[in-house]
Amino acid sequence: MAWDWDLSEYQRSPNRPIYLVGESLGGSLALAVAARNRDIDLVLILANPGTSFSRSQLQLVTPLLEALPGSLSPALPNILSLTAGDPLRMVLDNVVKGLPLQNTARDLIEDFTTFSSSLPVLADILPKETLLWKLKMLKAASEYANSRLYAIKSQTLILCSGNDQLLPSQQEGERLHKLLPNCELRKFDDSGHFLLLEGSIDLVTILKGTSYYRRGKYHDYVSDFIPPTPYEAKQVIESNSLINAVTSAVMISTLEDGTIVKGLAGIPSEGPVLFVGYHMLLGLELVPLVSRIFNERNILVRGIAHPMMFTKRKTGRLPEISSFDTFRIMGAVPVAPSNLFKLLSSKSHVLLYPGGMREALHRKGEEYKLFWPEQSEFVRMAARFGAKIVPFGAVGEDDLGQVVIDYDDLVKIPYFKSEIESLTNEAMQL
Repeated sequence: MAWDWDLSEYQRSPNRPIYLVGESLGGSLALAVAARNRDIDLVLILANPGTSFSRSQLQLVTPLLEALPGSLSPALPNILSLTAGDPLRMVLDNVVKGLPLQNTARDLIEDFTTFSSSLPVLADILPKETLLWKLKMLKAASEYANSRLYAIKSQTLILCSGNDQLLPSQQEGERLHKLLPNCELRKFDDSGHFLLLEGSIDLVTILKGTSYYRRGKYHDYVSDFIPPTPYEAKQVIESNSLINAVTSAVMISTLEDGTIVKGLAGIPSEGPVLFVGYHMLLGLELVPLVSRIFNERNILVRGIAHPMMFTKRKTGRLPEISSFDTFRIMGAVPVAPSNLFKLLSSKSHVLLYPGGMREALHRKGEEYKLFWPEQSEFVRMAARFGAKIVPFGAVGEDDLGQVVIDYDDLVKIPYFKSEIESLTNEAMQL
């Protein structure tokens, strides 16, 4: 039935991807569907997929339950206590142990939504016969999906929990990440097995951060971008609160009549606007700049960023791509003339650092030095769309520290020279 639905969806919109979201058993089923529909553009979102069943302790539960008499096994409290460290586990534990459901509801009054979502789960898994049936189905689905992994070419995102006590989900995520050719991995170290039921997990936010939402065959960082919600923007800004607090930046701007004022009142409200500036040491000035513009003027600045923030690493020497998810949520795009063209044509506020990473990772004696290209093509493109160019600068960051060892020093040491060459080659491939 799933395959028939899949084909009908494809026939209805053949130029758009079909998203399959599966958790645990559903993850195995989604992989099976992808293996049987290799000609359809599928995007798989797998949360703790059940393909690791054969390496979990769950496979030992089936013969145990079959040997125990009665419709409600005394082993269920211990089994269900492994589900997760969240309100759902509280519901399962208390109900199975015979406590009145009212007591559980009273404990969960602050999170009624989570409590409500757990009721169907309770009704579904408490009977021993149902649990046995589910375990056998999980085993069969796992075996089938694993036997067809070679045939799966679909774009796949694996979400795995570090506190999953039912399945070895993080190890399985790493295994599938290596086996599937078009796959990315995101880890949630504190989450349990029922990842998508946890209140702190928002699947839409994850899709934004991983750039997995697309309307066509390929993801377009401009047309497929969904602006962050106020809550998402607040979370991103708060995650950088330490940098904002340490820098305690004082910002001034210039009004149209030339008056210099404290704050960002001089920034044009309507786009297209192109902010052009220089990176200071490590590029830390970017965080308070974007945060303050968003908070004070409610303007989302779309940054032109290095490709390594968007491309899956190859050898593991470059930083984890997941560490840049917040940049993508806030609208960063890979540096490319086509992306700058699209942003300006859509009347966006765009942030450009012509000096790039070379400027942020400057060497000894290069404080406040520009590394801009001789021909600034961005000026011509801005002029084409009538964009306002807002030059900006920062003072102080390069004075906070002193570069003691730089590139010239490291290349003199054989070990670091080989490491730098490997990093450089990998970065060039991006």
